[in-house]
Amino acid sequence: MGNESFRSIVISDMALVRTSQKYAPPHVPDPGLASRWARTGSSLRATFTAPMSTVQLHDLHFEPFISEQELGKAIDVVASDLNRKYAGKRPLFIGVLNGAFFFAAELVKRITVECEITFVKVASYHGTASTGKVDQLIGLNERISGRHVVVLEDIVDTGNTIEHIMAVLADHHPASISIAALLFKPDAYKKDIPIDHVAMRIPNAFVVGSGLDHDGLGRNLPGILRIVQN
Repeated sequence: MGNESFRSIVISDMALVRTSQKYAPPHVPDPGLASRWARTGSSLRATFTAPMSTVQLHDLHFEPFISEQELGKAIDVVASDLNRKYAGKRPLFIGVLNGAFFFAAELVKRITVECEITFVKVASYHGTASTGKVDQLIGLNERISGRHVVVLEDIVDTGNTIEHIMAVLADHHPASISIAALLFKPDAYKKDIPIDHVAMRIPNAFVVGSGLDHDGLGRNLPGILRIVQN
């Protein structure tokens, strides 16, 4: 897989102000994030300012970081790039469960070219940090030899999971493999494998929402929330 040019939305680290408002699941108040956009080269940079409220998941608190609306705009960009890249090629999208279910659903409904989708599962996350261990890839039943494959990840940080998935898929001799990620943490990434299509680059902070969880909770939260550092 060669390097691919990609466009991303860059989220700058920012000061977030929290209120004392308590969270009453399952409803999450719309953070009402206001954004200011500026195009810089091939990237879009968003700066957010808004009143904030926190959410408690188990023993940790999280604060709104990226709104549901801005996340949707970022997915629009990725889908547009993929539609151009795979016109006439019938790509096979492979979503990595559990976290990528949201990204896969939101992305594929924006795909206008003929395509297929399936899901696989690995295990590398426990708590707030990657264990560094990746278990066996489960659920790859489709024949991918000669196919154009797009791996869909919710988040890429260390790259351990991606490295394992790419090695397994390469053994099946696809025509090409690309990686599309909802979120990417460049400061945490330790591998040389290019992440071809990135919706948003974020700082190296623990985040939940839109498919990402903290020990099973938080996947249903709209947008992206990040941990509150005490």
